[in-house]
Amino acid sequence: MTSRATNRRTVLIAAAALTTGCGSDGGGDGGTETTAPATPDTSAAPSAPATSATPEAPATSATATGAPPLATTSGIPVGGGTVFAKEKVVVTQPTAGEFKAFSAVCTHQGCLVNKVADGTIDCPCHGSKYRIADGSVAHGPATRPLPAEQIIVSGESITLA
Repeated sequence: MTSRATNRRTVLIAAAALTTGCGSDGGGDGGTETTAPATPDTSAAPSAPATSATPEAPATSATATGAPPLATTSGIPVGGGTVFAKEKVVVTQPTAGEFKAFSAVCTHQGCLVNKVADGTIDCPCHGSKYRIADGSVAHGPATRPLPAEQIIVSGESITLA
């Protein structure tokens, strides 16, 4: 029987592949909340920079569908959104009272988006950005929009349909 030695390059490539990952850092329960971009209106107080936080806990424990609420409407910033990594969904509020939901899985290579900032849903892996209003691609390398997800907004509760 002959033995073939593995060369150094093969070992290094395999090690790099194992240590390179896509998606979130795995810390927390899956919610990343961000704020809306600053507006040019100087009469209003400046908006805070994008932040990461756990989404506000919903006021009720279950909805008509039987599913636990994902968030409260007040927990989703106007002009921004919140990423729910565990559920692989991002909920946005492009304008006051208008809520949208999209898959949190980037259409480029399957990484999870990790934040909503300056009107876009951002993927940390290769820099793709999607518009909060419709999930369309604002900046590649992704070429396909984020698929829409169904949500139910009932009073203050937002639930996956």
